[in-house]
Amino acid sequence: MKSLLYDFVTLFVVIDPIGVAAVFAMMTGSVVPPQQRHMAHRATVLAGLILFAFALSGGSLLKWLGVSLPAFRISGGALLFLLAVDMVFARHSGLRSVTPLEDQEAEKREDITVFPLAFPLIAGPGAMTTVVLLMDRASGRPAATLSVLAVLTAVLLILLLLLRMAGTLRRLLGVTGSNVVSRILGIVLSALAVQFILDGLTAIIPQFSR
Repeated sequence: MKSLLYDFVTLFVVIDPIGVAAVFAMMTGSVVPPQQRHMAHRATVLAGLILFAFALSGGSLLKWLGVSLPAFRISGGALLFLLAVDMVFARHSGLRSVTPLEDQEAEKREDITVFPLAFPLIAGPGAMTTVVLLMDRASGRPAATLSVLAVLTAVLLILLLLLRMAGTLRRLLGVTGSNVVSRILGIVLSALAVQFILDGLTAIIPQFSR
């Protein structure tokens, strides 16, 4: 139960369904509701496919590249810490949001489903790194592995629900409310990121003491 809660909090904070829904509402303000719902469904499915692919094959890819899991924990923790700093200070560095040039390109698109919604707003570098780290934490145990995949599915379903309610959520929270929620989640994420780094260091340091 503790592991299940840990996985849920980690994925919920990193994917940030509330923040993504607020951005989605702003980017689709002129889109009719049926098309907006279609975009929400399609983007969630595409992002889910990306994240599940990383969850199931990320460890094998790291081994093929010759990257140790402790090293990936440290680098992943550092990346998530930078994302947490962005969330706390409500700024956009491109880790999960889009850069100004990408934003200009997105404005010219009639459909933002694939870019920038599915990637990088939902399945960004932070989310892809997190699913690999959580799967590594499961250590190949079937129950723990299924737990991570189930939690990922649950977070994506929550995201889809909020995307469908994006207009209402935007009116209720506003920009300030969305930033407040993101700041709170950012503080939680910073602690999780430090824990990932500590786990990586704990695994690596004994190798150097031999």
